[in-house]
Amino acid sequence: MSKAETVLAFDFGLKRIGIASGDTLTRTAAPRAAVLARAGAPDWKAIEREVRALGPARLVVGAPYNTDGSEGALGAAAREFAAELERRFALPVHLVDERYSSLEASSALAAKRERGERTRRVRRADIDSAAAAVILARYLAGEGALRG
Repeated sequence: MSKAETVLAFDFGLKRIGIASGDTLTRTAAPRAAVLARAGAPDWKAIEREVRALGPARLVVGAPYNTDGSEGALGAAAREFAAELERRFALPVHLVDERYSSLEASSALAAKRERGERTRRVRRADIDSAAAAVILARYLAGEGALRG
């Protein structure tokens, strides 16, 4: 990655999909608004708006694994989501191990609230997008990338 590229990351879920954006120059990730999913079906129009607005060079999807390294319950659905992103947007899609990303995101948001940096309560959608930022930060740091 020789020039700066925008990267968009997703924390796939059956109710919500967390989204984060970042770039390869600063290697930072920031949460964006999560999009809804109904019975596991993503709001593709909302996702398309994000992709069009940011013009990413690549996409990242969190791959759910259990603590023992086996694939998590949503593993197949997350892989299908990644494949559909690649098909719809003709962009490279990378899978990244997302173990503990929601826990890490939840802890970070709670700490911000305790310090007074965040005044409103933490919602599930906030955690989902913060988890997508954790996943993206791992990707940008070269950690947790999987073949996929």
